[in-house]
Amino acid sequence: MESKARLILNAQDSLLVVVDIQQRLTAAMPTGVRERVIEQVKVLLTAAKVLTVPVVVTEQYPKGLGLTEPELVKELPEATTLIEKTSFSCMNIAEFCSEIDKTACKQIILTGMESHICILQTALDLQAQGHQVFVVEDAVSSRSKANQYNSLQRLRHAGVIITNVESVIFEWLGDAKHPEFKTLAKLIV
Repeated sequence: MESKARLILNAQDSLLVVVDIQQRLTAAMPTGVRERVIEQVKVLLTAAKVLTVPVVVTEQYPKGLGLTEPELVKELPEATTLIEKTSFSCMNIAEFCSEIDKTACKQIILTGMESHICILQTALDLQAQGHQVFVVEDAVSSRSKANQYNSLQRLRHAGVIITNVESVIFEWLGDAKHPEFKTLAKLIV
């Protein structure tokens, strides 16, 4: 029973990470993919705000790839940490590791771009450090469907938990009697 219980997200032990959803990178995504990812991440950010789940946002070389999409910036909780990076794995960034230590969260939820580069490397490095890693399939993307598929298969094979926005929210809530259930159930698209 214990092994199943640890696979369910707990809002009090979760850290939501938004990886590199930046203007020039999103512009390179296939038609419809950019919009889907932004909408799904906005839903997660709203839920994180309501349930006080900490959020970290990363930007890969913002000088070249631009800043985080303005639509997402508007939804960020006040205490969000923004980290600039050049490393593909967020775990190679001292400030990122420090944020994880500061929150003491064991469950790390990854969203963003690109699945086969920064998401993949970050997830594998987090897992190697003993964290429980969740990649939100409908809130990550790659420019190529094949790269997206391959990265998710590889992560799944490595033991990373592949999930979706709706599952994350309902696991965070845990019960229809949760005081925020009605508010957050309306967000599901």
